[in-house]
Order: sequence, then structure tokens, then C-alpha cells
Amino acid sequence: MKMKAYESFDAYLRDQSAANQRIIRALRKFVARVEPNLVESVKWGNGCWIGRSGPVAYVYSDAGFVQFGFLRGASLKDPKRLLEGEARYVRHIKVRHASAIDERAFAALLRQAAGADRREKARARAAKNAGPAARLPRAARRVDAGR
Repeated sequence: MKMKAYESFDAYLRDQSAANQRIIRALRKFVARVEPNLVESVKWGNGCWIGRSGPVAYVYSDAGFVQFGFLRGASLKDPKRLLEGEARYVRHIKVRHASAIDERAFAALLRQAAGADRREKARARAAKNAGPAARLPRAARRVDAGR
């Protein structure tokens, strides 16, 4: 099955059902308020929010609900057990109505996901700037230091 291509988040949004458009608009405002540095995009035929090192969160429109998902969702702390999914990394929340957006719980998840993205970018930048020895595993650096 071929994925539908969209030139923008707005184009993706316009192509969804009226009920899902309301949910996606609410999530869009929510993400812009909680993590304003994330950039809207379309990846894999879905609306996405991109951080410095890649996609952080996404929306997937299905019949009767919208998935609000996290690309590294399996690593997030989820005390309310909102996240669903069994994939290696990705987890999502099924949102059936805009009023079902739990602002506090969703914000905690989004902030964690965006924070992980920022830490990943900082680690990559530090490794790049530190030179070849810093990219070695920690045990190998200890061996080299003793020479």
C-alpha cells in the first residue's frame, strides 16, 4: 500500500475527517504551547513534530480516533499508563475527542520526548567535537589512557 504524500501539515490536516480535524487542531495547539521549538512536518504520510535530531511526536488519523504518538515512546515514563503499542520504540495514545486530551499527562510525555531529542543532539554534537578517541567505547578509552 502506497503512503499518501502531503506537501505540508496543513494539507495533511485538510485531508482528514471533520471529527479528526478537531482533535488534530487541538493537539497542534497543545504541542505549539508545550514545546514551541518543535517544527511541524509530514513524515510517512502523517503529521509530525520534528526536533533537532529528528521526529519526536506524530498524529495518525484512523476511523474514530487520532493516534498521538511518540517515536521513542517505549523509553518514556508513563505513570498514568496512557501509552499503547508493542513496537520496539513507538508508542501512542488513542484520542477519540479533543476533550480527552489530558493536558498535564500529555505534556509530561511530550516534554520527556522533546528532552530526549535535545539530549541526543547534544551527545552527537559532543562526540563530533571531541575527536576520534571520544567515540570509542568507554572501556577502550580507559585502555588508551593508560599508554
